[in-house]
Amino acid sequence: MIKKYKSDTINWEHVLNIKNLLQILLGSGLAVLAMKGFMIPNRFLDGGITGISILLHEIFHINISVLVIVLNAIFIYLGYRRIGKTFAVQTTLAVLVLSIGLFFINIHPITSDKLLIAIFGGLLIGTGVGLVIRGGGVIDGAEVIAVFTKRRTGFSNSEIIMLINTIIFSVAAFQFGIETAMYSIITYFTATRATDYVVDGIEEFTSVNIISSKQDEIKSFLVNQLGKGITVYKGERGYLPGSFDIKTECEIIVTIVTRLEIKQIQEGVISIDPKAFVFAQSIKEAAGGLLKVKPHAK
Repeated sequence: MIKKYKSDTINWEHVLNIKNLLQILLGSGLAVLAMKGFMIPNRFLDGGITGISILLHEIFHINISVLVIVLNAIFIYLGYRRIGKTFAVQTTLAVLVLSIGLFFINIHPITSDKLLIAIFGGLLIGTGVGLVIRGGGVIDGAEVIAVFTKRRTGFSNSEIIMLINTIIFSVAAFQFGIETAMYSIITYFTATRATDYVVDGIEEFTSVNIISSKQDEIKSFLVNQLGKGITVYKGERGYLPGSFDIKTECEIIVTIVTRLEIKQIQEGVISIDPKAFVFAQSIKEAAGGLLKVKPHAK
């Protein structure tokens, strides 16, 4: 979710973009609501720097606003070194808004139901984190350290973050009890799913790949009936067990659709060629082309 290229100049047009600023402000505000209204009063943790901040706040009674700034300052510097100045500026803004909100805003616990706290606390903070990421920054430095240390450790980003969170939840289980730690895991899982949903967008795009002997009919169906854009690759089919040497040239038809359109395309292709080979792949992001064209009525 974090860009892995380094920019040596600050893109002020990107930083001061109204949409980006609103996403950062709204995302930080939702994180404040989640932490003050759900998580902190009940000692529920999220993963990463947020979880560490709440943990240290409860154990050593250090002001959580100070912890959020100090702990994230380290990762802002790492992000500046590894990712770029624009990212560092936007992350600094998000962290300052979060810290100021935690210091000045007082919210009474919204509910005492532990399951509701875990679910809605995670939903709110995950949505907030996702909005900040869409705005160009982060409010949790765990992902920055994952990007920064990946080359040195050989572990993937997910493995590094998992290790960090395992330590956090283990300490929470020791300090606050196993039940609180388990509810915190629910909070973290909910937050992660909410973040993915916000970052990837409501419309999750899918690449549909079609190999068929009736390629011209299928291309006409996709373009003329459904109004989809297509790309065609030249390939070979065959290489089957028992007839490995038999092969024929073919066209691989690729189109990008939303998940709501997959069933319609699959049924249409199979009605044209019952022996067609169709497979789909989820993709994180797509833009341009005819993605937004609505299917024509049959």
